[in-house]
Amino acid sequence: MRLPWVLTVAGLLLTSLTPPADAPSGRNSPPAVALVAGVGDQDTFVLPVPGAPVFTPFRAPAHRYGAGHRGVDLAGGPGVAVLAAGDGVVAFAGTVAGRPVVSVQHPSGLRTTYEPVLASVAAGADVRAGDVLGTLQDGHPGCSTSCLHWGARLLDGDYLDPMSLLGPRRVRLYPWVDP
Repeated sequence: MRLPWVLTVAGLLLTSLTPPADAPSGRNSPPAVALVAGVGDQDTFVLPVPGAPVFTPFRAPAHRYGAGHRGVDLAGGPGVAVLAAGDGVVAFAGTVAGRPVVSVQHPSGLRTTYEPVLASVAAGADVRAGDVLGTLQDGHPGCSTSCLHWGARLLDGDYLDPMSLLGPRRVRLYPWVDP
């Protein structure tokens, strides 16, 4: 009797994680990679801190200038190497509001940002996915420990969940164990 219920819940989970191919990508919701022209077609992305869990997830703002969390915070420690998520050109390496920031412009027009990162690269440098951009520093607000704020922004200025650049999430269904 429980098997149909388990299969229904599993189906709902799977469909909620993968938007339909014809789903609209409105301003108020972050578009999935497959829905963004150019993104995912030519770019291959990696996690900037390999194996790091998400400390704070992406939260799309209700409107373009509303409150939200326009990126993800990845757990890490001071001095950890931060990698370029994808191929591109370093668009910025410097300080913004007293914090060290690195931004990479990708061929599709997408820009990824890494903060607080003490850069080991200079603006204009070509980078490949997995190249070291710099080292993680302390001081990102909202993190109880050192963490990397990783953001992704489209040409039109809309932000999207950078975790969506890594491809579809894997869902693992475990066998039902009747207590």
